[in-house]
Amino acid sequence: MDQASMIGFDIAKNVFEVHGRSAAGALVHRCSLKRGKVEKFFAGIAPAVIGLEACGSAHHWGRVLSKLGHDVRLMPPAYVKPFVKRNKSDAIDAAACWEALGSPNMRFVPIKTVDQQAALSLHRTRDLLVSQRTQNANALRALLSEFGIVAGTGKAGLARLIDELRAGTLDLPADAVFSATVLADQRAALDAAADVLERRITAQVKADKKAVMLKTAPGVGPLTAHAVLATMPDPSLFKSGRHFASWLGLAPSISGTGGKTRTGHITKKGNTPLRRLLVLGATALLRRVRANPQKGSPWLRGLLARRPAKVVAVAQAARTARILWAMLTHNQPYRAPAVG
Repeated sequence: MDQASMIGFDIAKNVFEVHGRSAAGALVHRCSLKRGKVEKFFAGIAPAVIGLEACGSAHHWGRVLSKLGHDVRLMPPAYVKPFVKRNKSDAIDAAACWEALGSPNMRFVPIKTVDQQAALSLHRTRDLLVSQRTQNANALRALLSEFGIVAGTGKAGLARLIDELRAGTLDLPADAVFSATVLADQRAALDAAADVLERRITAQVKADKKAVMLKTAPGVGPLTAHAVLATMPDPSLFKSGRHFASWLGLAPSISGTGGKTRTGHITKKGNTPLRRLLVLGATALLRRVRANPQKGSPWLRGLLARRPAKVVAVAQAARTARILWAMLTHNQPYRAPAVG
């Protein structure tokens, strides 16, 4: 019997699909596997190149199958989709993974280590808590506004309103007070949980020399430094800093036909959480530069003079991404450009 040289593997919660063919293209494997039998099946076949979509639990299975001697390659789901023939089933998806694996232009996703995924879990959990906190604040403001009570803008305005609510000085019906207090208590719990996660991240940054080095870059704090190292532990995965910025979705989109090429807004196709941290850091940097122009580089001051602030923030975020890639590549702290 021929041995499969390439295998398309469609993962799921319980039932997995395998589609393997020999080097000559002959079908060798086409079967369904229960979750408990996956490892046993791949341990019993010759080493092969296995392609699967980089989705939920893909990195786990990538590590498991790699230990069995297979060459595992994760592919972005959006790049596998064009290979799906009409209709939709797990078996068809496995066949599409096999076909996409053989594409000469296919791009692959590096398999994350357990430590990387654990570090990123801190950021995902914190992002969820911050999102829930924002929803909570909006719900609390909406509830009180129905009774003609409007909080001031920002966290300070809402905090003052919550203090008045707890003091019992607001003119509200008993049920409304009860509902608003429940929301206020939930907000306090979300605040506390988010702070615990942020302190854990900050403590890890202080103990990591590379993270401390990354913090020397403008607009980079503990959260961004930690997220960069968890996302990009090896800068050699990218050919240049521009490739890294493009991977984050900070590069302009391109539309061209008939010899005419136009650039547009940034693509926003990439790692959304890290891109958001870079943009927020750039926004904070712009506020400092506006208050004290000497803290900004000549490039940044010149850009602020002729472009809108939001555009400049995104441009600075892309520049910061390239700086971080260079710092990790050369293992050197940030050096401010000389003023000529």
